[in-house]
Amino acid sequence: MSELFQHHPEAGTPVEPSRFDHIKRWAIGFLVFVIAAFGLALLLLPVPEAKAQTKGELRIGYQKSASLFVLQKAQGTLDKKLAPLGFGVKWVEFPAGPQLLEGLNVGAVDVGYVGEAPPIFAQAAGAQFVYFGYDPAAPRAEAILVTKDSPIKSVADLKGKKVALNKGSNVHYLLVKQLEKHGLKITDITPVYLAPADGRAAFESKNVDAWVIWDPFQAAAEKATGARVLADGTGGVVNNYQYYLGARNFVTKNPRVIEALFADSVEQGIWLKKNLRQAAELIAPLQGLPVDVVELALQRYEFNVKPITAAVAADQQKIADTFFDLKLIPKAIKVSEAVVVSQP
Repeated sequence: MSELFQHHPEAGTPVEPSRFDHIKRWAIGFLVFVIAAFGLALLLLPVPEAKAQTKGELRIGYQKSASLFVLQKAQGTLDKKLAPLGFGVKWVEFPAGPQLLEGLNVGAVDVGYVGEAPPIFAQAAGAQFVYFGYDPAAPRAEAILVTKDSPIKSVADLKGKKVALNKGSNVHYLLVKQLEKHGLKITDITPVYLAPADGRAAFESKNVDAWVIWDPFQAAAEKATGARVLADGTGGVVNNYQYYLGARNFVTKNPRVIEALFADSVEQGIWLKKNLRQAAELIAPLQGLPVDVVELALQRYEFNVKPITAAVAADQQKIADTFFDLKLIPKAIKVSEAVVVSQP
């Protein structure tokens, strides 16, 4: 019997269905097929929920010498704090503070951690950023070093001597203030401007009489060569603060992210100070330094981020004024213009 015929349920004779019924069955079957195929395609597509839940990404600029950030990166603790806020973390490494500030200025990172000098040069150059936190003073974490057999016994003995330092860095300010304390000016010595690696080479070969440097390079020279600390920042000479900086829009629009960064930095700083050796063992391979060198450097830093205060901003202003007087920056600046007024 032809497939176009069927038996009527009530009569025994075959009845030819209408063409409309046939088309209707065909259309329903085709629709079911399309729905099934579409459902299967949806199952095979990548699940978009993970991206939809992520509001953004905190891009952190860091240096290998910035031990706390290195520890936080290794431990992954900040990732856990930001996850409930829908934020991920991206760590972007820079060789030094000036490059980090440039990265912040061009929008490559959202926040960073540097010493006192780089922000001053960056602000004088018109970079757009804000200070939003600082670590307490660490005056022992930078020093004027002499070789273990050097006849130099006092900063006053540096008169007429060659002193290596990184131009425009924190230690530049330390040297100026130590010379002032001992009745000298920067013009009473011969500054030799060298980056840390070249400075150490000149120091060890005795092509310079002293070297002004910061940790962990300072600790490395002490451990490896027996270098002697002639003077550091203690005694009220310098504070040597470390600063947390950020893009103004990011900091003001994402206070909970900044709060999470603060909280994690405080917690990791407390853990670090209570577990110096263990922290050094975690950080050392990432910095490419011996564990005992890192441990010594960690002892001299304080890790307890706080919101910027008027007193801290005033201290930074003194450095900026000194650098302007030395003609290291092209114009006078107001540090207060780059300080976040409202803090988490």
